[in-house]
Amino acid sequence: MNDTRDTTRAPVKVESLVKKLRALRDALTEGLVERDVAVRLALLAALAGEHLVMVGPPGTAKSLVARRLHLAFDGSTYFERLLTRFTVPEELFGPLSIKGLEEDRYERLTDAYLPKASVAFLDEIFKANSAILNALLTLLNEREFDNGAVRERTPLVAVIGASNELPEGEELDALFDRFLLRLHVGPVSKDGFPALLGLRGQATLNVPGDLLLSRHELETIQGAAEAVEVPEDVVALLCDLRDWCAAEQIPVSDRRWRKIVKLLQVSAVTNGRTRVSIWDCWLLQHCVWDAPEAREKAYDWYAARVGASAAMDPSRLTTIVVSWEARLQADRDSRSQMRDSSGRPLFKAVDGKHTTQTKGMAQARRDSKPLFLAPTEAYENGRSYNRTKVTDRKNGGRGFTRNELDTLYVNDRNYGLQEFPHWSGRDAYLADQSNWLMEDIGLLPLLEPTRHKGFYIDQCIRELDGLMSDVDSYSDRLHAHVYSLEAEIREHLWVTPEFVGPAAQTLARTRQEVDTLLARVAKLREGFDGLPREQNPDARSANGEPKTLQIRPEATPSRGR
Repeated sequence: MNDTRDTTRAPVKVESLVKKLRALRDALTEGLVERDVAVRLALLAALAGEHLVMVGPPGTAKSLVARRLHLAFDGSTYFERLLTRFTVPEELFGPLSIKGLEEDRYERLTDAYLPKASVAFLDEIFKANSAILNALLTLLNEREFDNGAVRERTPLVAVIGASNELPEGEELDALFDRFLLRLHVGPVSKDGFPALLGLRGQATLNVPGDLLLSRHELETIQGAAEAVEVPEDVVALLCDLRDWCAAEQIPVSDRRWRKIVKLLQVSAVTNGRTRVSIWDCWLLQHCVWDAPEAREKAYDWYAARVGASAAMDPSRLTTIVVSWEARLQADRDSRSQMRDSSGRPLFKAVDGKHTTQTKGMAQARRDSKPLFLAPTEAYENGRSYNRTKVTDRKNGGRGFTRNELDTLYVNDRNYGLQEFPHWSGRDAYLADQSNWLMEDIGLLPLLEPTRHKGFYIDQCIRELDGLMSDVDSYSDRLHAHVYSLEAEIREHLWVTPEFVGPAAQTLARTRQEVDTLLARVAKLREGFDGLPREQNPDARSANGEPKTLQIRPEATPSRGR
């Protein structure tokens, strides 16, 4: 696949390539068992100018995927090598030129080696040693190779890396980072095993010539992808995913985030769209993981976010609605002090009547027990020889509790001197407020539900109407999303059909949440519309209706002693 750009060729329309790519993808997967995702990701990586690494045990068709990718491009060259700890640069980049050395030039003969390959398969790539690592990084990222004193442009389309294990060591982190797409490849499942047993031979795949991609077509796709719009809902999802990765301690470099956006744009344009879709983001699970179990977490995270938009998603909507519900409850709980027709604050007297006085008299208490005065003719002892009369009815201001009164003696007109508990006038004495020890107290304000200003209620209703309109619009889009779900996913070049089920479940759950939230917003509107409204002050005074002074519940003064 020659790297020279042919500017004389007729322009290629991207729309004409979509059908071709679908047929090419299907051709590359022919005869493979459960390697559909690997082929899709390999082809997409090549179209986006990125690389794919597959991690898994030996014998899982990793090299076969790379060889098939090579068959997708017209005139492409292929390079394959197994790396070990002892691999030397000559094995990847070519031997040194003897003639060049004789002429004092340090050059490699790169023909048939990695610098001249369009598609390359590097097995056990994480066994690359430091002697080849720097050159390999430059080739992967810049598509350039330093051949002696000259930096040469390479025709590299994509490298497919493979490893039986994840990289270990900081020196390999940079290499792992160069592979935007990552796939864990395991043995064929139990369900697919009979089909694997049914395969016969190693027949060479023949891709029809009219399906082969040229360098010109590849450049057309990548050029068109640059103009693809990345809408707000996708940007919001990527921002949330970045926060999620940080929380899960999954490192994703800024360079990878930029490459992810480019990958999504290529996904969109190869599906015949000018905007990235939320379905393109299915690919994110294969871009952000650093361990296979993290891929599963990323997939679950994405599946739970399907149907979210930039302006709102169920979680954001719930936060907004809960905030409004808290405001409505506060307004309902709010109490204001009543005023009389002259505008004076009203308080609740001890007898329950309304008064403008701020203080009143109430029965004193000691340790929550009511206090009384001693009877006028009361004695501390009933015996005549040491009888002591109570001269201080207030007991030094401390008063008497009922238990203390029960120790006194009182003259009973019918029975003479009697203990207080047996005195016939006891109950009447205790009920008579003139016999209570009284004290000054602060009276509680007389409260009523706050009457809110009309413009405040109207403003809340307008905001809720706007919120309901936005949610209705979002709900309509969500319904359309659900309606077209199966067709969109089944027609998607890169998303596997198995995602239809999980996506449908998530969207149905999201629809239910949104419908519930819509009902809550409608109830909020009704609640605010039902709040008491403040009337014209002059009209209230003319009608004798009490004015109000707003007092929040937490500001209500407590009863004093």
